[in-house]
Amino acid sequence: MSAEESAPTWSLAQYPEQVSVVRLGPGTDVPSWAESSSVFSVTATATETSVVCASRSVPTKARQQGPFTAFCVEGPLDFALTGVLSSLLEPLAEAGISVFTLSTFDTDWLLVPKDRDEDAAEAWRRRGHTVAPAVPA
Repeated sequence: MSAEESAPTWSLAQYPEQVSVVRLGPGTDVPSWAESSSVFSVTATATETSVVCASRSVPTKARQQGPFTAFCVEGPLDFALTGVLSSLLEPLAEAGISVFTLSTFDTDWLLVPKDRDEDAAEAWRRRGHTVAPAVPA
């Protein structure tokens, strides 16, 4: 059995709204336009503040990347698991699809460019992963 055949497979939920990654200056408060979506994240370091939020209201002058489609690994995932992201990133790398990842307490999120989301879903399916539309909460 090849390593590919024995690798664990994951179920991913694909979210319909588009998200963007916005770069703000260090110490910047979260702006009022940063609307929540399926994934909303603020990461602050000494050199920058990054916000992942709904694309629909990000000002055009903001330094941003996107739009992205968000995929969530169905969890919760145990902190002791290894190789989750690598098993999902490898097929994307082979297909030439860039990715922005986030991790939360319960799971991992993969953001892929909107114009490549179907390519990403197909690359994962070829590896045995399941991709389905997210079920509204």
